[in-house]
Amino acid sequence: MYEDKTLVCKECGAEFVFTAGEQEFYASKGFENEPQRCKECRNARKNSQRGNREMFTGVCAACGKEAVVPFKPREDRPVYCSECFAKMKEEQE
Repeated sequence: MYEDKTLVCKECGAEFVFTAGEQEFYASKGFENEPQRCKECRNARKNSQRGNREMFTGVCAACGKEAVVPFKPREDRPVYCSECFAKMKEEQE
Protein backbone atom coordinates (compact mmCIF):
# COMPACT_ATOMS: atom_id res chain seq x y z
CA MET A 1 0.00 0.00 0.00
CA TYR A 2 2.78 2.45 0.91
CA GLU A 3 5.91 3.07 -1.14
CA ASP A 4 9.14 4.81 -0.13
CA LYS A 5 9.13 8.53 -0.97
CA THR A 6 12.08 10.85 -1.37
CA LEU A 7 11.49 14.17 0.38
CA VAL A 8 13.61 17.33 0.71
CA CYS A 9 14.49 18.65 4.17
CA LYS A 10 13.25 22.21 4.66
CA GLU A 11 16.12 22.86 7.09
CA CYS A 12 19.24 21.69 5.23
CA GLY A 13 17.91 20.94 1.74
CA ALA A 14 19.13 17.33 1.77
CA GLU A 15 17.01 14.56 0.31
CA PHE A 16 15.82 11.84 2.68
CA VAL A 17 13.63 8.77 2.31
CA PHE A 18 10.22 8.61 3.98
CA THR A 19 9.96 4.83 4.09
CA ALA A 20 6.80 2.79 3.66
CA GLY A 21 7.15 1.63 7.28
CA GLU A 22 7.39 5.22 8.52
CA GLN A 23 4.34 6.16 6.45
CA GLU A 24 2.39 3.28 7.96
CA PHE A 25 3.46 4.37 11.45
CA TYR A 26 2.43 7.99 10.75
CA ALA A 27 -0.97 6.78 9.51
CA SER A 28 -1.47 4.55 12.58
CA LYS A 29 -0.86 7.59 14.83
CA GLY A 30 -3.29 9.72 12.83
CA PHE A 31 -0.60 12.06 11.50
CA GLU A 32 -1.67 13.66 8.22
CA ASN A 33 1.46 15.64 7.32
CA GLU A 34 4.68 14.19 5.98
CA PRO A 35 7.91 14.99 7.85
CA GLN A 36 9.54 18.21 6.70
CA ARG A 37 13.00 17.61 8.17
CA CYS A 38 15.54 14.80 7.76
CA LYS A 39 16.35 12.68 10.80
CA GLU A 40 19.53 14.63 11.61
CA CYS A 41 17.72 17.99 11.53
CA ARG A 42 14.79 16.59 13.57
CA ASN A 43 17.21 15.34 16.22
CA ALA A 44 19.15 18.62 16.26
CA ARG A 45 15.92 20.59 16.64
CA LYS A 46 14.67 18.30 19.41
CA ASN A 47 17.96 18.53 21.31
CA SER A 48 18.15 22.32 20.99
CA GLN A 49 14.67 22.70 22.47
CA ARG A 50 15.46 20.33 25.32
CA GLY A 51 18.51 22.27 26.47
CA ASN A 52 21.76 20.84 27.69
CA ARG A 53 21.32 17.90 29.98
CA GLU A 54 23.85 17.30 32.72
CA MET A 55 25.34 13.83 32.49
CA PHE A 56 27.01 11.81 35.25
CA THR A 57 29.40 8.88 35.20
CA GLY A 58 29.21 5.68 37.16
CA VAL A 59 30.35 2.07 36.95
CA CYS A 60 28.06 -0.42 35.20
CA ALA A 61 26.75 -2.98 37.72
CA ALA A 62 26.70 -5.70 35.03
CA CYS A 63 29.98 -5.37 33.10
CA GLY A 64 32.08 -2.90 35.11
CA LYS A 65 32.57 -0.41 32.26
CA GLU A 66 32.03 3.31 32.68
CA ALA A 67 28.38 4.30 32.28
CA VAL A 68 27.22 7.81 31.39
CA VAL A 69 23.72 8.51 32.70
CA PRO A 70 21.40 11.57 32.92
CA PHE A 71 20.98 11.25 36.69
CA LYS A 72 23.29 11.31 39.70
CA PRO A 73 24.08 7.68 40.63
CA ARG A 74 23.27 6.61 44.18
CA GLU A 75 24.98 3.93 46.24
CA ASP A 76 21.74 2.00 46.83
CA ARG A 77 20.75 1.69 43.14
CA PRO A 78 22.65 -0.02 40.32
CA VAL A 79 23.74 1.88 37.19
CA TYR A 80 24.04 0.19 33.79
CA CYS A 81 25.87 1.18 30.60
CA SER A 82 23.70 1.58 27.51
CA GLU A 83 24.62 -1.88 26.15
CA CYS A 84 23.75 -3.74 29.36
CA PHE A 85 20.60 -1.65 29.84
CA ALA A 86 19.44 -2.55 26.32
CA LYS A 87 20.13 -6.27 26.96
CA MET A 88 18.12 -6.17 30.19
CA LYS A 89 15.24 -4.41 28.45
CA GLU A 90 15.25 -7.04 25.65
CA GLU A 91 15.11 -9.87 28.18
CA GLN A 92 12.07 -8.34 29.88
CA GLU A 93 10.04 -8.19 26.66
